[in-house]
Amino acid sequence: MTTSHSKAHRKADEGARPSTGSADWWRGAAIYQVYPRSFQDTNGDGIGDLKGVTQKLSYIASLGVDAIWLSPFFTSPMADMGYDVSDYCDVDPMFGTLADFDEMMAEAHRLGLKVIIDQVLSHTSDQHPWFKESRSSRTNPKADWYVWADAKPDGTAPNNWLSVFGGPAWEWDGVRKQYYMHNFLASQPDLNFHNPDVQDALLAAVRFWLDRGVDGFRLDTVNYYFHDKALRDNPAHVPDSEEAGLDAPDVNPYGMQSHLYDKTRPENIAFLKRFRALLDEYPDRTSVGEVGDGARSLKTVAAYTAGGDKLHMCYTFDLLGPDFTAGHIRSCVESFRKLVADGWVCWAFSNHDVTRHVSRFSTTPEEREAVARLAISVLSSLRGSICLYQGEELGLPEAELAFEDLRDPYGIRFWPAFKGRDGCRTPMPWNREVANAGFTTASKPWLPVPKDHAALAVDGQEGQARSVLSHYRDTLAFRRAHAVLCDGEMEFLKSEEDVLAFTRSKGEERLLFVFNMAREPRTVTLPVGVVVRQVLDMPGLRGAIEKKGLRLCALDGFCARV
Repeated sequence: MTTSHSKAHRKADEGARPSTGSADWWRGAAIYQVYPRSFQDTNGDGIGDLKGVTQKLSYIASLGVDAIWLSPFFTSPMADMGYDVSDYCDVDPMFGTLADFDEMMAEAHRLGLKVIIDQVLSHTSDQHPWFKESRSSRTNPKADWYVWADAKPDGTAPNNWLSVFGGPAWEWDGVRKQYYMHNFLASQPDLNFHNPDVQDALLAAVRFWLDRGVDGFRLDTVNYYFHDKALRDNPAHVPDSEEAGLDAPDVNPYGMQSHLYDKTRPENIAFLKRFRALLDEYPDRTSVGEVGDGARSLKTVAAYTAGGDKLHMCYTFDLLGPDFTAGHIRSCVESFRKLVADGWVCWAFSNHDVTRHVSRFSTTPEEREAVARLAISVLSSLRGSICLYQGEELGLPEAELAFEDLRDPYGIRFWPAFKGRDGCRTPMPWNREVANAGFTTASKPWLPVPKDHAALAVDGQEGQARSVLSHYRDTLAFRRAHAVLCDGEMEFLKSEEDVLAFTRSKGEERLLFVFNMAREPRTVTLPVGVVVRQVLDMPGLRGAIEKKGLRLCALDGFCARV
């Protein structure tokens, strides 16, 4: 897609929402997540790189999004695909150089795209110089930079805390003759945020990227920063009436505990204020925190975004599960509104950690395209910012991979009960006619390109009015053209089961949205007091007013000015 096409898409709706030069550009923004190792390979090693991101930025801009979020590209031994950082202030050679990053930044800004980068602050790689020094003795200058604790008298771990990646959250170190804490892999030791020197060092790394011009940060596992100093045992998880079924253990016993002491500690609030104060030294910057806190997630989001002095926005896993129903979406949005008075949310249906949503939400392969269309229509209508994951604009399903192809340590650990995250991380398909769908010239990419993904490649959907890709572009253009969808108020209306009905309003403008989430047609009675003034041509929606009410096809919707 050419740059001129990108500008044409943007010019039509210029001024409808806060511009990228506004301090509030992030409010209501559409953010496109790029997983660099799977986006575009330019040097033929089978792994995507920063030059590849730069090469494809005009395509991203053509979608009509406001920003990109780059998953980690920092120096790393790649035990957890870059989420194990060994140098916060450099680019891993796998992805290129700092000069490549600067080139990418310049091109993104030229195209009007903001750039948000990951910051993995809760832990480092065990290959980070800080950890190497910390583990060398109990008296070195960085001895207290990580969470160290003595064994119990019988040699067992200090407490019952568990790792998200399976097993205890403690690893024995024979040099210090102590255990160190790791919420994730044993090669990802947790930093000790109770030490102010640790906080200072991390904020210095954040400043490094601010000085290079990045527009914001996505904070990985933002509620994992602090631990309980007393190392108290977590209690067993007992679901109450508000959270029944939400943290139920599945293949991982981590869900059998209530994580009161190993994460989401109250001390985190003060650090987030320090983080925000740093960002506020720079104009027009933003932050979005990843909150994984089970049934407490929305309460945590409220605490982390309230008051305008901590995070700008957060996203949770509420819409990243298998439930694609009117009741579930309404419950998530209403719960957020109830708990988060003055904060802001970023909604998403897919990311690099969960099964792609057309596979989660579809009951048959045949309905995936319809689900893809409806999902972006619903997402674009919600109050909040939205995040799209690379490839969802093509309607990509989850890739089916053999065990020998897996690279995700979480998937390998829990196979075959859980297949891991590699199925959503396979390479982006660009061209149907060439090997590996144009992702790489290497004979074997780091993960295989499924045949059904190649069939959905960008080149086959470009210029096709009925393609999922065209629907995404048109829907995002509709969102940008209506300022009410940026930050207008949202009110749910009484509706039939399987029907999601709400209004978005700002000033004199009031829009009605009605979505049929069912797999069969519905005739819906318009709510009392709602008078349609003008039916709006929201892309892909076929709903129509008839004598008996509003007629909706299966997985369909309706939009009007009321």
